[in-house]
Amino acid sequence: MGTPARVVARGLGVRHPSRRAWAVTGVDLVVEPGERVLLTGASGAGKSTLLAALAGILDAEGAEVTGELTVDGGDPQAARGRLGLLAQDPDSQLVMTRAGDDVAFGLENAGLPAAEIWPRVDEALAAVGFPYGRDRPTQALSGGEKQRLVLAGVLARRPGLLLLDEPTAQLDPPGAALVRSAVARVTADRSATTIVVDHDAGPWLALVDRVVEVVPGGLVEHGPDWRPASRTAGLHLPPATDGPVLLTAQAAGFTYRGSATPALPPTTVVLRGGRALAVTGPNGAGKSTLALLLAGLRAPTTGGVDAAEDLAAGVRRGHREPHRWRAGELVSRIGTVFQHPEQQFLTGRLRDELALGPLRSGEHATAARVTAEELLERLGLTAFADANPYTLSGGQQRRLSVATALATAPRVLVLDEPTFGQDAATWRELVTLLAEQRARGCAVAVVTHDADLVGALADDRLSLEPRAL
Repeated sequence: MGTPARVVARGLGVRHPSRRAWAVTGVDLVVEPGERVLLTGASGAGKSTLLAALAGILDAEGAEVTGELTVDGGDPQAARGRLGLLAQDPDSQLVMTRAGDDVAFGLENAGLPAAEIWPRVDEALAAVGFPYGRDRPTQALSGGEKQRLVLAGVLARRPGLLLLDEPTAQLDPPGAALVRSAVARVTADRSATTIVVDHDAGPWLALVDRVVEVVPGGLVEHGPDWRPASRTAGLHLPPATDGPVLLTAQAAGFTYRGSATPALPPTTVVLRGGRALAVTGPNGAGKSTLALLLAGLRAPTTGGVDAAEDLAAGVRRGHREPHRWRAGELVSRIGTVFQHPEQQFLTGRLRDELALGPLRSGEHATAARVTAEELLERLGLTAFADANPYTLSGGQQRRLSVATALATAPRVLVLDEPTFGQDAATWRELVTLLAEQRARGCAVAVVTHDADLVGALADDRLSLEPRAL
């Protein structure tokens, strides 16, 4: 690592373009060189905004910034060569087609001698437990594997200021533990100042010096005895019901063109109305690929996915395979949440986004607006009804994507990491909402690493095995 940076914020406020409300206000914070700080707070409180300000990237977004913010006494932009930022979306930080080249990219830009670059690349890949070699195509990686790769690129630069935004959110438990140990190892000598944002605060407490919570109007610092509230405390869910089979995957698998190994080996799944299935397993096992097959968004290359006659009723030409359905037919029958929610937004306002599905499925405009307003209220997004979905925090985007899946009251829900980026209160609201869908006879399938979600909601479980390397 390099020389640790000193961070000072005095009365810092940030307002994103096109937004009336300030993302953060009244932030006073001093982080001394070599300190390790965990930043917590409610979903949408401004944690990612604060990291973006420290990374010196807000000017490019046209944000309004008030107060003082310095890194080593100067403008954060001037210190960008000394910092490493891991953003919530790893795809936004991947720049090369091969894993090793991606890690090497920042080192080459920094002008390191070639003889130093590749040992550093290998060291960083090993530190985060990246399971492949340098030549692995980045497009063949799962979301969690991309997260590890981007972190390796950040660590390889040995920055003086390390900014990590939800670094373990898309990782399986062993991968998350490995990343935390990697961060602890590379910061043990205090050669980097580290600020971590993570809703799963508990596992970080032994690795940081203090915890700071972002709240409306500023920050609150917690003492050494602080512990996060249990997400499941007081959670009372309506029970599952036992409905008919709605969707069946029979030995369904998928292999990308030109790949020697399948992204998903032949897998059999049965989704029943009134029950919830949790799909678990390590990063790269094919969970998100299975979700796309069940959702009708990708055709299997082996086996098949078939809807029950009741679910397929009214479909053009009587097709039973969801991937052959038209968009309007699909959206009214199977609701989907992608691994990356920003990939499914189609409009410029939240209320329009939530009305789009009902309108496509033939609902009257007035009824569609009522549905949109109800979901906005339920998921704590009413204040952002006229905002662009892309200006939301990661956790807010996730809640919006779940709301769009629910808007058409589909018989089947296929949700990829639906609880990503949620604080305890929004987590409980999301889980309750999903349990209500299950109680009305909906078949729910969740791809998740969230053990609390599995314990609270899952009636059935499918654990996928890791792919052969």
